[in-house]
Amino acid sequence: MGQLGFMGMLVSEQWGGSDTGNLAYVLALEEVAAADGATSTIISVNNCPVCSILLAWGNPEQQSQWLKPLASGAMLGAFCLTEPHVGSDAAAIRTRARREGDHYVLDGVKQFITSGKHADVAIVMAVSDPEAGKRGISAFLVPTDTEGYRVARLEDKVGQRASDTAQITLEACKIPASFRLGEEGQGYRIALSGLEGGRIGIAAQSLGMARAAFIAALSYAKTREAFGSAIFEHQAVQFRLADMATRLESARQLIAHAARLKDAGKPCLKEAAMAKMTATENAQRIIDMAVQLHGGKGVQKGSIVESLYREIRALRIYEGATEVQQLIIARELLKE
Repeated sequence: MGQLGFMGMLVSEQWGGSDTGNLAYVLALEEVAAADGATSTIISVNNCPVCSILLAWGNPEQQSQWLKPLASGAMLGAFCLTEPHVGSDAAAIRTRARREGDHYVLDGVKQFITSGKHADVAIVMAVSDPEAGKRGISAFLVPTDTEGYRVARLEDKVGQRASDTAQITLEACKIPASFRLGEEGQGYRIALSGLEGGRIGIAAQSLGMARAAFIAALSYAKTREAFGSAIFEHQAVQFRLADMATRLESARQLIAHAARLKDAGKPCLKEAAMAKMTATENAQRIIDMAVQLHGGKGVQKGSIVESLYREIRALRIYEGATEVQQLIIARELLKE
């Protein structure tokens, strides 16, 4: 994937990326996700938030040391925000970063970290000033071979098993102060800055998975016979396929709209949330209908729709669950 330029699609060639822009990025993610959801997740996280944060907040030395190899695929990145007791409430994290001279010492636990085991470097959010609330959070680059960075366990997931999801324990994890991203207290802003693009990417992943399920269902409906004709000839099946195709296209248009806005440098928080919510919810419904159309074959291990049924479920949760996207959309509507 690195050789093909997929690991740094939003990064300039100066820093090792392919600089294709957001619209091409979502098209690529859709194609990869249609073949394998786990691989698309690895690509998605490495591009955004990891590379996008380093591009926006890293200094030239950090970009040379980390962004170049991450964008070219020579390294893999992880994003450590979520904790066992904290999901979408990023301001409530408990991981601590204590300054000791020209170093920081990090202690805490991070949960559900994509590529947490296989990553070479992790962007870690930690509290550097406990009295300052969300303004006391800072961001740090932590090489995963640093003493004190430990993979406590790998999650045994329903789907996307080829993408490792880890619990990370930071125990007296000592890093140079030069590995801090931005200024102290900017961590919350840094974390949120990577989520907008991440949500557009997840929407594209959902679209790819849903498209694969739709193609499988359409093909099956044209070849499977019942009551003397292909089941596609039955009106109930036609209505279901028409619904699936419409849901697919509505998600595609929302994703493209959000990607174009981002490419134009325009605000797209609401549009990204709409794309993520619609694409993931529609994909879940499309895949469920594809399973239903396949009948018994739809729940057999080895069936593409059975695999997709497991792969899609997490996408309605991570990078902000559907309910969080609804809150974001509502808050943005209040500003209009």
